[in-house]
Amino acid sequence: MDVRDKLEIINEKIKAACEASGRNPGEITIVAVTKYVSVERAQEALDAGLLHLGENRDDGLDSKWEHLGDKPVWHFIGTLQSRKVKNIIDKVTYIHSLDRKSLAKEINKRASGPVNCFIQVNISGEESKHGLPAEDVIPFIDGLKQYENIKVAGLMTMMPNIDDETKLRGFFKQMKSLQAEIEAMGMEHAPCTELSMGMSNDFMIAIEEGATFIRVGTALVGED
Repeated sequence: MDVRDKLEIINEKIKAACEASGRNPGEITIVAVTKYVSVERAQEALDAGLLHLGENRDDGLDSKWEHLGDKPVWHFIGTLQSRKVKNIIDKVTYIHSLDRKSLAKEINKRASGPVNCFIQVNISGEESKHGLPAEDVIPFIDGLKQYENIKVAGLMTMMPNIDDETKLRGFFKQMKSLQAEIEAMGMEHAPCTELSMGMSNDFMIAIEEGATFIRVGTALVGED
């Protein structure tokens, strides 16, 4: 099945999740996760009408940038080492994994203007997951106001790989509550209007609970 056909299925599911939760599908941005696929497959995603592409390694981004340049809106969705910031900063519009001051400092130093950053939250408390504990997020964001090139677009999380929908929904609800609390604070450097959560296996639940960006790889671009 090509990307265009898969996108049609994804869009139907987005529509159903929005109908179930009283939302508008226009509020949802699909980030096609192209980290495991070829440049040709990424081009197919663009041709199908997907504008936002996500990569999780600087070398993966580099190889696709060589061929696709700035035609897509690039998202860096993986763990970002401070020393790798210089390799991606001029190519990406969004960074989904800001979770420490040293990284914020490096982004601020290397960027030529404000960068849309998502604060990564470890909402499930799993030791294997990166991100800040929920209780540390607001103090961390408050401390970012000194960096003129950091704009906190929203929050991001990765869910545990479990089949317990009730538990998953609870984590998504906590993320929405935290995002709304920060948005209501009205911080100039942190509008925090967005929620990046939900992947191939759980994006419908994520949308029902408030996601605005979903990161879909396998179900959309799949394997080449």
